[in-house]
Amino acid sequence: MSDVSAFWPAFGRGFRVMLPLWPGMVPFAVAYAVTARAGGLSVWETCLMSLTVFAGASQFAAAGQFVAGGLPGVAGALALVGTTFVLNARHMLYGLSLSRQLPLGGWRRLVGAQFLTDEAYGMVIVAGPRDPGGLGVAFLLGAELSLYLVWNAATLLGSLAGAVLPDPAVLGVGVIFPLAFLGLLVPLLDNRVSVLVAVTSGLGAWELGRVLPGGVVVLLAGVSGALLGAWLVTRRAGAQGRA
Repeated sequence: MSDVSAFWPAFGRGFRVMLPLWPGMVPFAVAYAVTARAGGLSVWETCLMSLTVFAGASQFAAAGQFVAGGLPGVAGALALVGTTFVLNARHMLYGLSLSRQLPLGGWRRLVGAQFLTDEAYGMVIVAGPRDPGGLGVAFLLGAELSLYLVWNAATLLGSLAGAVLPDPAVLGVGVIFPLAFLGLLVPLLDNRVSVLVAVTSGLGAWELGRVLPGGVVVLLAGVSGALLGAWLVTRRAGAQGRA
């Protein structure tokens, strides 16, 4: 009983922590819905993809393929699966990072993985440990389902009224996500090692972004940054041990 009574307050706090990102999520979902509808998907099919896939870049890739040539054949479907894997490869890194602070098992791991997004990971990994109840499954699910709700509501809106809505790009709300991630990153840079790792990873991601898909760039830059940080910390500990 006590677990149930503690679940919903933590869930609500996780849900509310994502509210500042809602304005940035809406135009992307609307743009996806408009693209999917232009590709020939019905309102139901457009919304079904958001309900089951819940991965913006992958949904855009699928919608773009529908626009280009209709429903894909076997080869096209395999190519789409491969593209989706590449775009979402970074989630393996998110999962490894999150599991260090919040080990999950069974259905909790499956549900947490299904609804995990870039934005939810960033906010949860920073705000979760500061929550009065600590980072728990309720806080994680609250944050994840907060974006799931607004993503699907905006998908439905775009599916029904996309033709009469203004172009999301002209609203300038795309800047919300980069600013939000910068706001999360800066408080974590509290020593020279973290600053060096962040700057090096950022520059590496910027260069790799010229030739590789975004998901692979995040994965490579993240792993390289983690290895660099581990080497710097080990080296400093060794130097202090010899002093």
